[in-house]
Amino acid sequence: MKIKLLPSLLLAGIGVTALSISSCSKEEGYALYDGKVKNMEYTWAATADSMQEATYNTFKSADGKYFLQNNAGNTGFNYWWEAHVMDVFADGYIRTANAAYKPKMTALLNGIKEKNGNTFLNEYYDDMEWLALACLRVYNATGDNAFKTTAELLWTDIKTAWTDAAGGGMLWKKTPPISKNACSNGPASILASRMYQLSNNPDDLAWAKKIYAWEKANLVDPSSGIVWDNLSVEGSVIKVNKDWKFTYNQGTYIGAALELYKVTKDRSYLTDAMRTTNTCMNSADINKDGMLKSENQGDGGLFKGILVRYMTLLALEPDLNETDRGNLVRFLKFNAETFYTKGLARPSMLAGPDWTTKPSGSIDLSTQISGLMLMEAAAALKKAERL
Repeated sequence: MKIKLLPSLLLAGIGVTALSISSCSKEEGYALYDGKVKNMEYTWAATADSMQEATYNTFKSADGKYFLQNNAGNTGFNYWWEAHVMDVFADGYIRTANAAYKPKMTALLNGIKEKNGNTFLNEYYDDMEWLALACLRVYNATGDNAFKTTAELLWTDIKTAWTDAAGGGMLWKKTPPISKNACSNGPASILASRMYQLSNNPDDLAWAKKIYAWEKANLVDPSSGIVWDNLSVEGSVIKVNKDWKFTYNQGTYIGAALELYKVTKDRSYLTDAMRTTNTCMNSADINKDGMLKSENQGDGGLFKGILVRYMTLLALEPDLNETDRGNLVRFLKFNAETFYTKGLARPSMLAGPDWTTKPSGSIDLSTQISGLMLMEAAAALKKAERL
């Protein structure tokens, strides 16, 4: 381990009153001076490695087939949480090319199927969308056809979510009541665009466009770009829930717009993505004093990591203007640095729902994955020389 001290600080007689060093040997450069970080060397990749190891070792089930709901004895299986475990494994593999991730991803794919009743198909369309997205990333990174086949199987079933109720849009789940949610439309549009990039099937692009257009028309505030949670249909009555403004819905809408820009080069999509991003960076509904808000444990624990994932992809888009990129990178950097110094428990390398405070007590897999997404995002930005 190495700790860098500023000579000027030592000469000035500023002592080290609080010192915290990770026991994980991969992570270096973590030190506190008078409770504040001085001369910090942020080791994003090493910290991501340590969090990957801690996540695997802390939450893996006894049979090695899936990851537990929390670190306090709850062995529950959450299909969509497992999909995001797959996604962060893909992050780690893409960043490191470490072959050790491959058997982990294969074991998890097989475990999800087994725990889900020996099928990948699910009652909830958004759950399947998350897994399909993760599988596509693994396939693109490894060339393993099992992941491509799974993504294609899921995509075929996901397309049955589109109905004429409320003028179109993707259902949240297969059984009533009718609810068409941002979480089932944004990821579906991203998936359709990526399927198009995979196979060049024009039908997939048509799907991406029509899902996106429906979501923009029905679940996005035209004055701000903020994404509302859902639209419900009760007989002839359509109700839009404008009160729930969750971080992950902003993220998947940003991601859907970005993917459509990539395949069409229609700058209106990039404009949409940046407008919602700017609102997220300035809205008290999404952040407090520049930090993405806590949405508690449970499902909400995953939300802001998903927003970070798609904000990061936008920040890495070559065609984004440098002013917008600079603002976005600063926002992500502030969140990452704050979490790194204040929100990440060491030596356990565990993350809670509030990125400004170290976690205590039971920690859900969802919040752990969210924090890991943030560290992988910071590592990706650093690698691209944006951070």
